[in-house]
Amino acid sequence: MKKIAIIGTVGIPASYGGFETLVENLTRYNSSGVENNVFCSSFHYKSHQKKHNGARLIYIPLKANGWQSIAYDIISLAYSIFLKPDVILILGVSGCSFLPFFKLLTRAKFITNIDGLEWRRDKWNSKVKRFLKFSEKIAVQYSDVVITDNEAISEYVFNEYNKDSRVIAYGGDHAWLNTEDVFTTRNYKSDYYLSVCRIEPENNVELILKTFSKLKYKIKFIGNWNGSEFGKKLRLHYSNYPNIEMIDPIYDLQQLFHLRNNCIGYIHGHSAGGTNPSLVEAMHFSKPIFAYDCKFNRYTTENEACYFSNESDLAEKIIMHCELSLGVSGTKMKEIANQKYTWRRIAEMYEDCY
Repeated sequence: MKKIAIIGTVGIPASYGGFETLVENLTRYNSSGVENNVFCSSFHYKSHQKKHNGARLIYIPLKANGWQSIAYDIISLAYSIFLKPDVILILGVSGCSFLPFFKLLTRAKFITNIDGLEWRRDKWNSKVKRFLKFSEKIAVQYSDVVITDNEAISEYVFNEYNKDSRVIAYGGDHAWLNTEDVFTTRNYKSDYYLSVCRIEPENNVELILKTFSKLKYKIKFIGNWNGSEFGKKLRLHYSNYPNIEMIDPIYDLQQLFHLRNNCIGYIHGHSAGGTNPSLVEAMHFSKPIFAYDCKFNRYTTENEACYFSNESDLAEKIIMHCELSLGVSGTKMKEIANQKYTWRRIAEMYEDCY
């Protein structure tokens, strides 16, 4: 029996983001030879249950995101030493600046998923970017195994640090619900495109909205519009267009299932961050994928999606798809998703690293 300490997420049950969904499914599909211990933020959960999916839950009285995230990760690391784990799995690099010290205190194997080059993101100021870059460097140098979620990130790690990494993406099959699991019905007419993301500039949100504001075709756009001034400004401007529906975040898998299953195509604007969970989830629905043209998205979709680089490019491809039924097929997306992006496969790949 291997004891695993998992650090760096809000916690489980998952209701926040990609890493939380990852841990949810690592614990769901774990083998009988693994004992998981998951660190959780006590601020995020009203009821502090002791176990979930067979994993022990350990609560830290700090927030897992924002300025407290560094202290949250470091305290979680310190606590994990007393568990005497065989493996410490760290998700993200914000707390990794102290990794050399913790390596002196335990014989545990350190495995770090460095996420998607967090230091490059536009939302951080220069000081935060420098700190995150430093933490990334320490994480790569002192981890026994480095996990990257995309071939482009793996290439970067090798070129930047001369170190190999294990490429393990995310599953998306949890988003596809079997008919018997769908208890509610939604009468969504199949006449709209769909986009789901955090409302940040690097996700090309404004590019997508501006494109559809000049077209007759409908889009339902799900995101945290009230989470920033950027999002509020976009909502104020584009909510007046009759073909654009701006929807607040949806965490109900059944409602998301219906929205994805009834759309005529999925628009993915992410330009950074490696393999994006919302993209691999969408790929399981056999819908045409229109993705921003960058290495991350091309690797994820194996060059089989339809790619755009600017407004006119996206508009042209949408028109071709609607008027001429040309440009992209969703069948190939489903094939790739079934081969590469299922949680059982992802969990097995993580356990191979243990």
